[in-house]
Amino acid sequence: MYVNTFSIVAYDPDEKAWGVAVASKFLAVAALVSWAKADVGAVATQSFINMRYGSDGLALLAEGQSASEALARLLKDDNDREKRQVALVDAQGRVAAHTGKECHDYAGHKLGTHFSIQGNILTGADVLDAMADTYRSSSGELADRLLATLRAGESAGGDKRGKQAAGILVVKPNGGYGGNNDRYLDLRVDDDDKPIKKLAQLLETHHLYFGSPKPEDQLVINEEIARELQNIMVSQGYLGGEVNGTWDEVAQQAFWVLVGNENLEERWSPDKNPKQIDRVALDYLRKRFG
Repeated sequence: MYVNTFSIVAYDPDEKAWGVAVASKFLAVAALVSWAKADVGAVATQSFINMRYGSDGLALLAEGQSASEALARLLKDDNDREKRQVALVDAQGRVAAHTGKECHDYAGHKLGTHFSIQGNILTGADVLDAMADTYRSSSGELADRLLATLRAGESAGGDKRGKQAAGILVVKPNGGYGGNNDRYLDLRVDDDDKPIKKLAQLLETHHLYFGSPKPEDQLVINEEIARELQNIMVSQGYLGGEVNGTWDEVAQQAFWVLVGNENLEERWSPDKNPKQIDRVALDYLRKRFG
């Protein structure tokens, strides 16, 4: 099974996060290509795909092997190694990659500090160059940098067969929902005519629902904002009575129900600064309800 695609594996030492981002004209590509485990590393396996490169690669990295050592072990006993394309980044951010001689043109990889970019059936080498330049120059959290890298690859030509699927996987210690797992995010667009654009929308929504409110974004719920929120709650059936601009316990409890239904619990709670609201949440509510 050929998984013809462009991808990046990367480690962010400041965030202590490992990630894989991928795009391709191949159904549900991220489910096959992307593998990662916090404090271990990340793997992208593609071209004439060998799924065991993902699981076995992480196992070798977990044993303490470097990315280069693990790659050598994966390739050693594989008779189809020249059809494979694979990249690894280990716990220390060391990278290694392999592009087999029988991968379909254009195929290649590009290594950088804490990252590797690779692709096959691309429009040309400039796809990898654009992706590497963008990753190096981008800022923000790892997920945002990975998305920017995919966008650069797409703009430079990407998979010459077209577009279908994309995904971003990021892991970090205790980074998952509830804090008891490493799956910070695992966003996938499995079948769409503009998968990277859709992936960007999913990432924005992830930041909305699971991002931590910033102190500088906290707004006091004054009479004007209270009236605005009450209008929303009345129109949506969360609150009865007149809109009076008073942000009392009744209004707060009604708002808490609305917040729960909109999955905004990370951004507002009656137990934490109930008389303030996060600007991101307020902007979302304005857009959502008018």
